[in-house]
Amino acid sequence: MKRVVVTGIGAITPIGNDIETIFKNIKSGNHGISKIDFFDTSDFDVHVAASVKNFEITDYIEKKEVRRTDRFCQYAVAAAIDALKDTGTDFKGIDPYRAGVIVGSGIGGMQTIEKEHTSYFAKGESRVSVFLIPMMITNIASGVIGIKTGFKGINYAPVSACSSSAHAIGEAFRNIKHGYLDMCITGGAEAALSKFAMAGFNNMKALSNSEDPDRASIPFDLERNGFVMGEGGAILILEELEHAKSRGAKIYCEIIGYGATGDAHHITSPDSSGEGAAKSMTLAMEEGNVPIDEDIYINAHGTSTPLNDKIETLAIKKALGLDRSKRTLISSTKSITGHLLGAAAGIEAIITALALKEGFIPGTVGFKVSDSDCDLNYLTDGGIYKDIKYAISNSLGFGGHNVTICLKKY
Repeated sequence: MKRVVVTGIGAITPIGNDIETIFKNIKSGNHGISKIDFFDTSDFDVHVAASVKNFEITDYIEKKEVRRTDRFCQYAVAAAIDALKDTGTDFKGIDPYRAGVIVGSGIGGMQTIEKEHTSYFAKGESRVSVFLIPMMITNIASGVIGIKTGFKGINYAPVSACSSSAHAIGEAFRNIKHGYLDMCITGGAEAALSKFAMAGFNNMKALSNSEDPDRASIPFDLERNGFVMGEGGAILILEELEHAKSRGAKIYCEIIGYGATGDAHHITSPDSSGEGAAKSMTLAMEEGNVPIDEDIYINAHGTSTPLNDKIETLAIKKALGLDRSKRTLISSTKSITGHLLGAAAGIEAIITALALKEGFIPGTVGFKVSDSDCDLNYLTDGGIYKDIKYAISNSLGFGGHNVTICLKKY
């Protein structure tokens, strides 16, 4: 089996559009949540979101192409360009069939769907854009990245709601580990900050109705009442270790395990037993040969919804055992970034990789009120400097999808 390492990262997020800024805000606990200004919320229950700021897509692609791509695809392409630049190579010497692209999204071109649907009802079918279909389909980000890079290996888009980019990273890892690829562009992107999409999430009581950005995304807090929608793109370059070493690549961390399960329980609610989520953690750690007595860091899914945080806490206890779970360092960086839906696992994998490399474990911000159902060490007093060798990042998606990525300090 091959070893797999992370050699490049790039991200467009609510807390910054370059890795230095992003991790600086993670370390200082500066969240990217603010009052919604892209539509009038006076007649709406939701008032805050985590939106990307100061992003110029024309820094990455031409204006003509901008008009033909949805925002989610633009985030993916920009993050991929930055991640490739970060690797220090364009991989042009590689066999193109040994270079893959696996980039997930939970929803795809939602802003395009809303815009063109409105145009259809207002002006008729002839006014629907000829680019509607390629702009809205979820796989188009992977396709466009492949076109831009010339990489011809496996290319597709996992779609599993909020675990989409975790599945993408896991599948990229396995393709390299088992020798099908030498490198892979992977991660996810999402741009569903529209009134239409937010109305759907809000009507199912999934979103926070807080008007205070500082008390909106508050994972594990007794007063949590829903997640804060975010947007962005987060891309990692995974590479076979010897291939990376042969070109003198910098290495952020090693990917060593991937666990994926299904609850087979409910279309939106997680299984109250937490067994599926616990099993995904166990599988990832077993594949990564994480020593049973080793301290680990968990970047929790931690959405700030009443059910998720309670059940994920239970799942962690089942996966690690009560004693080990009590001493484990846990945080939810969604308290800082908001919930990037299909891109969430991508940015959380990047943050976890940086945490291992830099020896800094992020905190969970905004926490004030303890919940007896959430009684683990969520680092609610801020992040800490600590050298940790192993970490896992959890992602749970509507439909009962559970994914865990296991990382190791290199």
